[in-house]
Amino acid sequence: MSPRQLPCGAGLGLRRALLGPLAEHGFPAAGSTPAAIDFFEIAPENWINVGGSLGRQLRSYTERHPFVCHGLSLSLGGPAPLDETLVVKIRRLLDAHGIALYSEHLSYCSDDGHLYDLMPIPFTRAAVDWAAARIRRTQDLLGRRIAIENVSYYAAPGREMDEADFVREVLVAADCDLLLDVNNIHVNSVNHGYDANAFLDAMPGERIAYYHVAGHYDEEPGLKIDTHGAAVIDPVWELLDRAYTRFGARPTLLERDFNFPPLSELVAELDQIRTLQQRHAPDRRHAAHG
Repeated sequence: MSPRQLPCGAGLGLRRALLGPLAEHGFPAAGSTPAAIDFFEIAPENWINVGGSLGRQLRSYTERHPFVCHGLSLSLGGPAPLDETLVVKIRRLLDAHGIALYSEHLSYCSDDGHLYDLMPIPFTRAAVDWAAARIRRTQDLLGRRIAIENVSYYAAPGREMDEADFVREVLVAADCDLLLDVNNIHVNSVNHGYDANAFLDAMPGERIAYYHVAGHYDEEPGLKIDTHGAAVIDPVWELLDRAYTRFGARPTLLERDFNFPPLSELVAELDQIRTLQQRHAPDRRHAAHG
């Protein structure tokens, strides 16, 4: 399948736990619930080589709805060699389902084995060069530009620059796009004591492919944990509104990985995204073309 047009509007992560509730609401049939969910996002690692009934369910969705892929385990900043076998498998999945856009975390998650967590890349010049080279190689193998996500982190060992400068320098050196995670900006600003608005304003808007929003967990005062297991809170909505004001109302994905509420509550959050997008009507060209 040839890649379809990039998505627009408000999207939802397609988790297996949501397949039942979605079916009850008429998905994956196109047009059955107009404007409820504009696009979906999947982690390719969860679907590579999946056949049988689950594979057919995925196909039934990708034939009818726009999709993006968001990777979990490529470890773009890791010390071990880039897993080019995985990249090739990801390309096959993207091509098979006509998915145009792939994104990954600006982090690492493996060395001599998988760490099963997203670890922070040191904010250093050497790390910029290392990660950028691996991103460029990934783009070559995928035959696509990719987007990298600013991640949540809880320590910053060996830093030589601040997070915003590090992200910008990697984007330029790799010549790739940005998946701007608004919740991660809020979480990091609280945990590391920086100005979330200043960080947002420092991002290169021309590289933003789409946005993420999500909920998080308050471990204690001054410590937030990025969980994707709760509703989006007001400061994150306000930051998303600022992002739309600053950069335009690009496609926006609601992440929810567990502790799922009724689907109607998730759709209500998607409606809140669309309400904010409609508030920025002059920037609607960004929402339409990604």
